Amino acid sequence: MTVKAVQQFMLRKELSSENKARKTLELMRECGYDGIELNGFMIKKVSIFVRMLTALAGMGVGNCGSLDWGKLTAEYGLTTVSLHEDMGSILKNTDGVAKDAESVHTDTIVLTGMFRYDYTKEDSVKNLCVQLNKAGRLLKERGLNFLYHNHNCEFVRTDKGERPFDVILRETDPEYVNFEFDSYWATDAGEDCAELMKTMGARMKLYHINDRVSLAKGTASSIVKSDGTELGMGNMNLKKFVNTAKECGVKAVILESHRNWAENSAARSLQISSRFMNENV
Repeated sequence: MTVKAVQQFMLRKELSSENKARKTLELMRECGYDGIELNGFMIKKVSIFVRMLTALAGMGVGNCGSLDWGKLTAEYGLTTVSLHEDMGSILKNTDGVAKDAESVHTDTIVLTGMFRYDYTKEDSVKNLCVQLNKAGRLLKERGLNFLYHNHNCEFVRTDKGERPFDVILRETDPEYVNFEFDSYWATDAGEDCAELMKTMGARMKLYHINDRVSLAKGTASSIVKSDGTELGMGNMNLKKFVNTAKECGVKAVILESHRNWAENSAARSLQISSRFMNENV
């Protein structure tokens, strides 16, 4: 059975205290979700400096790093489908990452892309692949799976005319590196998501889902902005994507959106999206 999950980062405001976290996890269960995807910097205490930076960026996580996420997820019967980590932590503190994964009962680590990385240089992307293979090998030695999560930057063109995504797919070893595919960002880059999924095949282990809609209030101009929206409320062919993802054998479909929530509430947003998830996943 494919797990229906929510990304912890989407719920950051709803998890800022133990009381809020318990109410949110209970709501997730009531809505039919049976999994959660956690983030390394949100499951343990971080410095005040990091908390200030995230808060200033509109991404404050409150006190959630002080909570016992292994205990909470188990108490509410939620599967932890993976733990998101950064490359530096994986390469320099592999044992620490493995310990964190064990504490929240998951066997999968996900790298959420590279911050301020030059995907337009072929040599740079190939060097990234070397790092990915190394990280995956280190994690496998500790009994962990390793996945790469895309955004839209993997679909620019390199100086050799290739998509970085294709280079990563070709140059990484399936024994050590596989994928968590995000169709929102691939769609943002103008890609055919179903074909990308088929290309990944069994290497696509997890699927990040969000919908996308053109925004217009009142009289619209000839060009309007677009943003995320609740599942089934936008213009993406999500039913096709989910079916294709399931054909690839994905372990979980994971809801994640960062803004433009119904009623400005991530909790309300996951409620609305649960209808699509329960009907299609």
